[in-house]
Amino acid sequence: MLRGSKVGLRARHEDDIPILRAELYDDVVNASRAESGPWRPVTPGSKDPRLFVDDTKEGSVQFSVVELEGDTLVGTATLWGIDNHNRSAHIGLGLLPSSRGKGYGTDVVAVLCHYGFVVRGLQRLQIETLSDNAAMLRSAERNGFVREGVLRSSAWVMGEFLDEVLLGLLVQDWKPDSTN
Repeated sequence: MLRGSKVGLRARHEDDIPILRAELYDDVVNASRAESGPWRPVTPGSKDPRLFVDDTKEGSVQFSVVELEGDTLVGTATLWGIDNHNRSAHIGLGLLPSSRGKGYGTDVVAVLCHYGFVVRGLQRLQIETLSDNAAMLRSAERNGFVREGVLRSSAWVMGEFLDEVLLGLLVQDWKPDSTN
């Protein structure tokens, strides 16, 4: 397990799946804001790739996020779009509604930075998030990410186009203890 100050990132367990499905992916508004495509219902028992990890897939690494105190599931984290040639990747995370507002997001981003820069030897990490996602913007910036641009009206979410903010962090600008 990868450890931060509040959370740990570990492999997905079978008993995580029903919780993640019910609290993250069955929530139409949350899923619509988090995914790049339209929400769709997922049949129980199906092997939804957002939930079931394919360890043979080279381009992404999915984690379950757990609280260090008590080992309680609090969400998901992903390093995706891994490009070994350019040594870059994207960061994504989703916290269960009951786990939001507790500083877990900032810690998850910090642990993903450690994984990306130290374990994987990457040069650049990137985050794309909706411009009104204040929690994600705050978590990224607390970890040293810099706003690099705005993709105007680039995300269709629940009947309207929203802007996305693009943030980046280079390994030479990363401060491993920036969340402390």
